[in-house]
Amino acid sequence: MNMAFSPETLSKVFRSMPSFCNCNCFVTHNIYIQELDRHFRFTNTDQFFKDYNEVLSRLGYNSVTEKDHLLKQITDEISRRKSLEKDGEERKKYLLKHYKPLNAGIYNLQENFLDVSFIKLVNAARNLNFKQTLQFLDVISEEKQLYGFPVFTRSLCNELLKELDNYQESSLPKGRPNSMNRHGVLLDELGFHDSFSLLLRKNYLNPLAQVLFPSWRGSELDSHKIFTVGYNINEDLQLGYHYDNSEITLNVCLGKSFEGGELYFGDMKTVPIDKSTCMLVPHKIGYGIFHRGQQLHGALPITKGERYNLIIWLRSSSVRNNMCPMCNSTPTLSPATGYGDGFTLTEENSVQICNMTGIFK
Repeated sequence: MNMAFSPETLSKVFRSMPSFCNCNCFVTHNIYIQELDRHFRFTNTDQFFKDYNEVLSRLGYNSVTEKDHLLKQITDEISRRKSLEKDGEERKKYLLKHYKPLNAGIYNLQENFLDVSFIKLVNAARNLNFKQTLQFLDVISEEKQLYGFPVFTRSLCNELLKELDNYQESSLPKGRPNSMNRHGVLLDELGFHDSFSLLLRKNYLNPLAQVLFPSWRGSELDSHKIFTVGYNINEDLQLGYHYDNSEITLNVCLGKSFEGGELYFGDMKTVPIDKSTCMLVPHKIGYGIFHRGQQLHGALPITKGERYNLIIWLRSSSVRNNMCPMCNSTPTLSPATGYGDGFTLTEENSVQICNMTGIFK
C-alpha cells in the first residue's frame, strides 16, 4: 500500500504511537530448545516439519511422542513470548508496590560505584580519539573487536549480589532474563532503570561505543535491556553458542565464587562456522567484556560454585530499523510497551504500523 502523508498527519501519527516497537519475528524466529541446544523457526506445523524433519531425524526425534513433546515446548515458548510485555508490565507494577529493596542506595548510580580506570576510559572516549581510548582498556582481540575493562568496584558487585539474593529468596513474582537463560533478574523491572541503567547507557556506554563501535552505535544507543544471569551446578550450567538481540553488549562478572564457565567468542554470525575461529575469555569480578551483539559467543559449563553476570544489551534504532538482527530482514513492526525490541517509527515504516493498528482504516 503506497500512500503519502502530509507532515502534519505524520506528526499526529508519531505522537499517537508508542516510541518503540517490536519486530514480529520475535514470536516466530530463534525459538530456543535447551535440551537440543538449538534454535528453531516456527510459523506453523507444516512449515516446521518441512524445514526440520531431516534435522530432527538426525537428532533422534523420530516418534510421534518425541515430536509432540518438542512441538509443545516450542508452542509454550511462543505463548510465553506473546504475553511477555503484558506480564512484565504487571510484574513491574507489583514489584514497585510490594518489593522492599535491601539497599536502596545502589539503585542510584554514583561514580564511586565505578572503577576509577573505567571513568578514565570514558573520559578518553569523549575526546573521540580511538588510539587514546585504547590506552585505557584491554584489547582482548583486535581481529574480533573484543574489548575488556574494569567497570564496577568489588564493593558494588557484592551489594548487587546481596540485593539479587534478597529478591530471589522472596516469594514475589519473577521473570526469565531472556529466552535462553532460566535463572536471573530483569533489573529494570526491579527499579534500576531511571537512576542506574539509563545513566549507565547514556553517560558512559554511549560515548564509549561511539569510539569503539561507531557503525553499530549509529546515531546513538537509544534503548537497552539489562538483566543478570546465574549459573550453578544444579541449575543452568552453561550457555550455548548464540548471538544477542543487540547492537553492542556489555557483560560484567559480578561473582560469586566459581570455577569454569569461561566465555568463548567466535566470529560474526555472517561468517560460516567452518571458517570461524574461537577464543576463550575468563571471568574477572567487576570486569566487563564489550562486544558486538551479532558476534557468536557462549559460556562453557561451570564446574564449581556459583557465577552471576550483569548483561546490558545496547540497541540503536538507527541501525536496527534498517534490518532486524534476529530475522535478518526489514523489520515488520508492532507497537510495544517500554523499549520493546528497540525499533522506532520512521516515515517509511509508520504506514505499516498505522494499517496494523487501524489508525487509517
